[in-house]
Amino acid sequence: MPELPEVEVVRSGLAPAVTGAVVSAVEVLDRRSLKRHDPLIGDFERLVTGARIAAAVRRGKFLWLPLEGAPDERAIVGHLGMSGQMLLRTPDHPGDDRHARVRLHLEHPAHGELRVDFVDQRIFGSLAVDRMLPTADGGIGGFSAATTGEWARLIPSQVAHIARDPLDPEFADDGFAAQLARRGTGIKRVLLDQGVVSGIGNIYADETLWAVRLHPEQPAASLSTRRVRELLGAVRDVLGRALTEGGTSFDAQYVNVNGASGYFEHSLNAYGRAGKPCPRCGTAMVREPFMNRSSHRCPKCQRRR
Repeated sequence: MPELPEVEVVRSGLAPAVTGAVVSAVEVLDRRSLKRHDPLIGDFERLVTGARIAAAVRRGKFLWLPLEGAPDERAIVGHLGMSGQMLLRTPDHPGDDRHARVRLHLEHPAHGELRVDFVDQRIFGSLAVDRMLPTADGGIGGFSAATTGEWARLIPSQVAHIARDPLDPEFADDGFAAQLARRGTGIKRVLLDQGVVSGIGNIYADETLWAVRLHPEQPAASLSTRRVRELLGAVRDVLGRALTEGGTSFDAQYVNVNGASGYFEHSLNAYGRAGKPCPRCGTAMVREPFMNRSSHRCPKCQRRR
């Protein structure tokens, strides 16, 4: 599943092309991709057509496009699910992609006519028009190049329960440390709890825990203040390096808006390396079951203490 770096790569690619653009037309090719859209707030096509996109914003793995000109404060909310892609196209790009689910036709004041295709092979992702609510802490709703406008301190109702992510300028380090101190569950389980911190996901949790030599089942409350600082520093380092390399692409489903794959998988130290030598000590890495997924760790470097 795409995690924070992959979604941020998509957001940053979309931002210059969609900000300020007017949605001139909408094609819904498969209504299953609107499964999270509430029809009671109105027809998806009608709400979007004619609206101007104010920005491209992200929190954790959620992406949204605030709409100006829609009834009340609304946004197009996207979640990529397992295989979702948002691809920038020229208007004359062939429309024969059998996995295309929704097409947004745009008129941009500087770039002219564009198209955004929501492509999703497995149809676990979705688009929806959602109401915007004030953020609980009064801060900026999510990560974006733009931070001004009526939409900036609002967040879609579908995303309001998601905690800030470690790359968010308004992420509260002290608040994160306080939450860890109250939890006796394993640290990896806490890192994957979207109500505590968002966007990390399984791959980057394994990479972070390897970097700081922590066992996935080490109780979160047992970490000292120094270790929590080290953990947050490692999270940000891992996510930052993954962003620099365009995210992690294990197959053709994880691509940026131009269809290019990321290459952070070549820099992984833990995830997917079962049986291979630990890059730090040479011990064979192990793979262990974890919450219907897997954890990858070094049995020597990452002992439970």
